[in-house]
Amino acid sequence: MSTTQGKITCQLFEDQTPITVANFVGLARGLRPALDQDQRTWAARPYYDGSEFHRVIPGFVIQGGDPTGTGRGRTGYVIPDEFVAGLLHDQAGVLSMANRGEGTGAGQFFVTLAPLPHLDGKHTVFGQCDEAGIQVAEKIAAMRGPGDRPRTPQRIETMQIVRR
Repeated sequence: MSTTQGKITCQLFEDQTPITVANFVGLARGLRPALDQDQRTWAARPYYDGSEFHRVIPGFVIQGGDPTGTGRGRTGYVIPDEFVAGLLHDQAGVLSMANRGEGTGAGQFFVTLAPLPHLDGKHTVFGQCDEAGIQVAEKIAAMRGPGDRPRTPQRIETMQIVRR
């Protein structure tokens, strides 16, 4: 993903978390319709492009994936959790699905900035970001302002999926 602060590159764990990865890729490419909160209609367009990281906490996470930029936006559907042994919040750079409780993930995601074992079994781990991406995530987190929102908008300019 190209962001305000630079590029974050992550490997997605498609074999271990196929539902979560397919959903994320579908939203990123605009192939998976999501609810347009303003128009109250379903739209298939690149969901993440132009959206903001609405929650930034140094030493914890950066969270994005809500086109409203509030943290309250929804895709209009949910996907099941995919907890896999060995996929843990055990280091910085873990890409994980945000949720409001069991089985409520869909569009919002976060990147960890430290080991966060208390999130294991609560959020689906579906990728790992590289070291350069972690450094970019830390720059985004350093923009923390009141209410854990960034002082200036920190955007996902474009999200590109490359199959390797």
